[in-house]
Amino acid sequence: MDTMRDRFISTASRLLDEEPRLAVVLADISADGFAPARRAHPDRVVNVGIREQLLVGAGAGMALAGMRPLVHTFAGFLIERPFEQVKLDFGHQGVGGVLVSAGGSYDWPAGGFTHMAPGDVALLDTLDGWTVHVPGHPDEAEALLRDAVAGDDRVYVRLSLQTNRRARPVNGADGFAVVREGRQGTVIAVGPLLDNVLAATEGLDVTVLYATTVRPFDAAGVRRAAGATTAADVVIVEPYLAGTSATAAGEALVDLPHRVLGLGVGRAELRRYGGMDEHLRAHRLDPAGLRERITGFLRP
Repeated sequence: MDTMRDRFISTASRLLDEEPRLAVVLADISADGFAPARRAHPDRVVNVGIREQLLVGAGAGMALAGMRPLVHTFAGFLIERPFEQVKLDFGHQGVGGVLVSAGGSYDWPAGGFTHMAPGDVALLDTLDGWTVHVPGHPDEAEALLRDAVAGDDRVYVRLSLQTNRRARPVNGADGFAVVREGRQGTVIAVGPLLDNVLAATEGLDVTVLYATTVRPFDAAGVRRAAGATTAADVVIVEPYLAGTSATAAGEALVDLPHRVLGLGVGRAELRRYGGMDEHLRAHRLDPAGLRERITGFLRP
């Protein structure tokens, strides 16, 4: 199976042939993958080099000129380093574009903390008007990317090397998908953590919701699922900073007595390289770690 990043490159390259207003802006990352597309569309595949502020600014400038920019690099270099440009050049100027990241929270631990971005979605939450997609499979990444390119709004697509074994139908407008129904609580699995959540909740009487579009947050779907259980206990399992969506869940349940547990990447920096699986275990996002924390939270 190809990776989400591989699928992004192949899909975006085809879309350049189909959509004359589409442009791809790179900061060296994935430049080799886009080399054929750059030869075919030299005016619409632009590599600005390792200059991330310029990367975002150039993309916003293209949007101001009526183009639909796909702006791409590692998450830390796309959201954190040029955050002022994301805030002003896209948000303040009121233009749309598609930011597509790679690297996730710890996909390449050997790159060090500079290449990890567990706080990217939380940081975008400080801005208004961003749609955030977190696919869990390359097929989902392609579908969400095509949908994002067809629009005019501001979209962040968060890609990762971690994937679920199979793709599921995705449509951000439909909200969170019900994967399993139960009576003793609700567990929301975001993107590539669905398989681990399903393994962790095997045999538990809980509803499992699957989220690939986390902003806007599906408040109605969460309220409907939680209201159908014996207690409005909600666990959110996200592949980035723990608690990122806890406020949104609490607001969704404001008219119900409720409890919310946010699970995800911890704030403490893990200073040994290791591998992605070791980071999952360290943050207790593996099936065993998740099951212990979910069962410890839910009422018996």
